[in-house]
Amino acid sequence: MQKVQASEIRTGSCARFTRSACAAALLVFLAACGGGSGTSATDAGPTASPAAAGPSNAPAAAARFLTQATYGPTSAEITRLSTMTYDGWIDEQFAKPQALHKDYLNQASGDAAAMNSQVNQDNFFNSYWSQAITGEDQLRQRAAFALSQIFVISFTDTTLRSQARGVASYYDMLGANAFGNFRDLLQSVALHPMMGIYLSHMKNQKEDDATGRVPDLNFAREITQLFTIGQYKLNADGTVVTGADGKAAAAYTSADLEGLSRVFTGWSWYAGTDTTARTNRRFFGNDGNLERDWQPMQDYNQFANNTNFHSISAKNFLGVTIPPQTLTTADTKGDLKIALDTLFNHPNVGPFIGKQLIQRMVTSNPSPAYVGRVTAAFNDNGAGKRGDMKAVWKAVLLDPEARTVSTAASAGKVREPVVRLANFMRAFNATSTSSRFMGIGNTDNPATQLNQTVMFAPTVFNFYRPGYVPSSKSIADAGLVAPEFQIVHDVSVAGYMNYMRNLVTVDTNRDIQQNYTAEIALADKPAELVERMNLLLFAGTLPDALRAQLVEAVTSRKIPDPVFASGPTTTAGGSLSKLADEGGSFTVTGTATVRYGADASFVEKSVTGTGQCTNDFFGTDPLVGVGKSCLLFTPTPTVPASPASAASAPPPTPTNQGAIDAAKRDRVYLAVFLSMASPDYLIQK
Repeated sequence: MQKVQASEIRTGSCARFTRSACAAALLVFLAACGGGSGTSATDAGPTASPAAAGPSNAPAAAARFLTQATYGPTSAEITRLSTMTYDGWIDEQFAKPQALHKDYLNQASGDAAAMNSQVNQDNFFNSYWSQAITGEDQLRQRAAFALSQIFVISFTDTTLRSQARGVASYYDMLGANAFGNFRDLLQSVALHPMMGIYLSHMKNQKEDDATGRVPDLNFAREITQLFTIGQYKLNADGTVVTGADGKAAAAYTSADLEGLSRVFTGWSWYAGTDTTARTNRRFFGNDGNLERDWQPMQDYNQFANNTNFHSISAKNFLGVTIPPQTLTTADTKGDLKIALDTLFNHPNVGPFIGKQLIQRMVTSNPSPAYVGRVTAAFNDNGAGKRGDMKAVWKAVLLDPEARTVSTAASAGKVREPVVRLANFMRAFNATSTSSRFMGIGNTDNPATQLNQTVMFAPTVFNFYRPGYVPSSKSIADAGLVAPEFQIVHDVSVAGYMNYMRNLVTVDTNRDIQQNYTAEIALADKPAELVERMNLLLFAGTLPDALRAQLVEAVTSRKIPDPVFASGPTTTAGGSLSKLADEGGSFTVTGTATVRYGADASFVEKSVTGTGQCTNDFFGTDPLVGVGKSCLLFTPTPTVPASPASAASAPPPTPTNQGAIDAAKRDRVYLAVFLSMASPDYLIQK
């Protein structure tokens, strides 16, 4: 497999590729352009395909569920899930303990200090990939990643670049709250110091008429627009409420944001448990507490001199009014509670957050009915509790639309690059030589990597917008969205393919190694090897046409016949009689064993009728540069050996075993690469 150039994808030049690899490259590019079915989005909802037939926990169905609920299925987990219900599996996941990235960073910090160094982003990436690939709490892993794309902070921020442990603890916080209550999650997000830095409400001060200073609006705007209610009023099914003029009704006003901005004043770095430690200097970042990068921010409100930073003006937002206060009655925590309670109880939260979670896990274009069912679970978990995230995750993953393979044009989603890589690592049982999963690091470069890195979104709007529509007439005309296509273009497609082309091969110099033992065992059975790709990568949805192409491509990579230094290959002994010299032809009666070679180096083949005494006919040259001949092998009847003696005689090892093994590996590499380069893999069905 040669390197893919973006220009060659655009022009369709296949001169430098194998036919199958070039076809895959072109198909991926067509997918990136939004090609495909022009079926209307109004076509039927979940239309079952043959892949959906059979028991709900059959291997293909189990693999598809794990594709949605985890970073990718493994053969072992597919088998295990086949013995239990999906509901039971989710409950089991809820009970799994959480491993903290912060703990990993603390350990790495000690190791780095011994080397006169410091932890950095790569330490977090190592921890992230360790858990994404091998973590047993896979639902928490995927849930945290989904939440990190809603409650965005990013290493792209100049200050956060040096706060690896703080960012790790923020990601831990998302995971810790993933199965709790949304109200608690909202407060944890609002008070985390990394969010305080990223959206600048840390050290946010009250208005000052004398200087013209006003509170920073940044966090007030984003907690409203991106974290809770969105821009427009929504029905419970996620559809937009329109006004009398037919236009979308705004969910909030600039005055609401101004009122909320006053709430988010007076918060800054953690100073310790003693309130008198919350000094003016610490508010502005001096005299730092050693735990301040991960402990929640604290309110600075006259606990020490010159710390009356919280606004005491009236705060009006979303129909709520907090009356004016005095310096002695200022209630920083109380104001925050009122604001977060108001946002949490807004009717938009269920459909706004619920739809995005569906998009991250299941499908980009859920039906209004699907969104409505998730909203209902958010509003009431069945026991009168609002915001129960366990109920929400079950509603997302167990919904009939999630569990049915649909042929509708609106079904499915693009697998984002980070998830694709994790899927690959898990499918082929990747392990780390160092146990630290080093070497993946930042994968942002679109020309050579994935064009995506966890916790590296370019803006607070994530890597892509949930309502993004690519420049594709078929998608736009159908009224569909395709969020992940916002980071897909011809350069990123070529970059992804080249990155995977290198990664699918086993390189002993890399710390992370995939284990292809099971796949290599199937290398001489192309159809079975491709079927394994179908299960692990396609969850049983591999189209027949692509299946045939993959089998053809894998078969085209020939495995040489074994060459033995001496002795028969399939019998205990016999006699040899010459049939022809090299270049000639021969005929045998019925089916016979014919050896081709010279001296003590032969290759053996079972021949029926006429054959050619050539390298091409026997598939290899057992002795290069030497004239060869074809010999009929007639086995000598032997007395059957006892089981003990037979077991003690190991089969002979071919002299070309290395070439045989290399060819088998190449077949596996080709099957994996072409599978992961196909549009049918890039689109999660």
